[in-house]
Amino acid sequence: MSTAWRIGVDEQRCIGTSICAGTAPEHFHLVDGLSTPLADVVAPAEIILDAADSCPVEAITVRDTTDDRLIAPQE
Repeated sequence: MSTAWRIGVDEQRCIGTSICAGTAPEHFHLVDGLSTPLADVVAPAEIILDAADSCPVEAITVRDTTDDRLIAPQE
C-alpha cells in the first residue's frame, strides 16, 4: 500500500477550468489561470483521484512514490 502520492499538472494540457480546485481545494489552486498542486507529494486521498478523474483534458497525474506507478487518471 502506497504511503505517498506525487501530484503533477501538465501545464501544456491544463485549460484552467478550476474543476480540480473546486473538487479538492486543499490540494489544488489556480495560478495565472493554470492548476497548481499545493504540494508535490501528499498522503493518499480519494478526493485527489476525484480531481484528477474530473479533469476534462487529463492534465493531472497521480503517481505512487514507491514505484512511480500511474494511479490517475484511470485508463
